[in-house]
Amino acid sequence: QVQLGESGGGLVQAGDSLRLSCAASGRTFSSNAMGWFRQGPGKERQFVAAISRSGLYTYYADSVKGRFTISRDNAKNTVYLQMSGLKPEDTAVYYCAARNAGSASYYDHEFAYWGQGTQVTVSS
Repeated sequence: QVQLGESGGGLVQAGDSLRLSCAASGRTFSSNAMGWFRQGPGKERQFVAAISRSGLYTYYADSVKGRFTISRDNAKNTVYLQMSGLKPEDTAVYYCAARNAGSASYYDHEFAYWGQGTQVTVSS
């Protein structure tokens, strides 16, 4: 069982940066691929970024590529999402998720554990 808790969300202006953190409980964090997803108002949940258990492999949605960076610190059981050049369309609840596998994935149904989410609001 893995429990996840996101933090770092908030209200920012367009062009600003923000770093989200996701702290994981449990002894298997270094075995879990991790991901970030988001759900904007009136929208379906969408993939943002994912990272393999080692951190060597990362995937990004086209909409955030070049602006967002996912990373992890296995010693701290934490995964991060550094967001820069934020746009109003990035406004969403951001969720951290963990897989019962080491390889990263784009697909939300492949993630077994989910956090409660953290709100990111970007004003224009």
